[in-house]
Amino acid sequence: MSATAKLLVADLASTVHQLPSRFVRPIDDRPNFSHVRAPTGHSFPVIDLHNLHGPSRADVVAQIGQACERDGFFLVKNHGVPEEMMNGMLRLAREFFRLPECERLKSYSDDPTKTTRLSTSFNVKTEKVANWRDFLRLHCYPLKLYVNEWPDNPPSFRKEVAEYCTSVRELTLKLLEAISESLGLPKDSIANSIGGHGQHMALNYYPPCPQPELTYGLPGHTDPNLITLLLQDQVPGLQALHDNTWFALDPIPNTFIINIGDQMQALSNDRYKSVLHRAVVNSETERISIPTFYCPSQDAMIGPFKELVDDKNRAVYRQFTYSEYYKTFWNEGLATKRCLDLFRVE
Repeated sequence: MSATAKLLVADLASTVHQLPSRFVRPIDDRPNFSHVRAPTGHSFPVIDLHNLHGPSRADVVAQIGQACERDGFFLVKNHGVPEEMMNGMLRLAREFFRLPECERLKSYSDDPTKTTRLSTSFNVKTEKVANWRDFLRLHCYPLKLYVNEWPDNPPSFRKEVAEYCTSVRELTLKLLEAISESLGLPKDSIANSIGGHGQHMALNYYPPCPQPELTYGLPGHTDPNLITLLLQDQVPGLQALHDNTWFALDPIPNTFIINIGDQMQALSNDRYKSVLHRAVVNSETERISIPTFYCPSQDAMIGPFKELVDDKNRAVYRQFTYSEYYKTFWNEGLATKRCLDLFRVE
């Protein structure tokens, strides 16, 4: 297979010294690294969850609420997911993407409806400019429905990933309780509002790029789901928009980066922010990131909590199903306009 015919970026990257034209973004839609501020320019909060179930719970809940309202992004430490499990996931991802091309391609599909698939970019069928990324997408709740679809190479993949998914789900449910309370609602409000729950994850692989200033790993977007928990290695790449400026969110060992998704912004009636973020690449080294996306079930009806709507705070969004929202998001792609704006009350 020629370099130009390679299905995966990982295999293309090792054969080119110049960025292929299909990855080159228009001049006005490039990373512009000179305009990105270092993390010291704006500190995204690091919240210690150690006291979430102690006498200082109210303080931790308040910190989470403030972060959701002001930043849309925060980091958590002492979160309960073992460090060795986090490191094991990063190791597994690296091992998977270093498997022979023929082995990886067993999981390849360009069909976005498949619940387990290896693909590249965002949507290879519809996008005009490709992104410098490979990803392995896994649905993972309920586990019993999906685990046997997952790759069985590396040999420990299914066992280790299943344990990680279960641990991250427990953390997510704790965060949803805290976020509910921070809105002044009963702690089970969010969990009860999203139907049967959905959880999926991506193992993202960003190879070294010959001309990183011309492309993205992922361009600016908001997440269509409820909440995202990101595990990443120690290679910088994530950037978030704050006050119309891009800031780097550099890795901190043994933390998760949490970001609010579009469904949370809708449920909170615009109080909590789903923030634009992007992934940039570099010319020196590969980068691994593993986001877990927690979602409503497809038939869940989403809209502002009635307790957050009154004469002074009108409903910002109409009622919609998550299925309707996700289809709209997928059809729009990672566009510059926000999908959520299409669901605002006129």
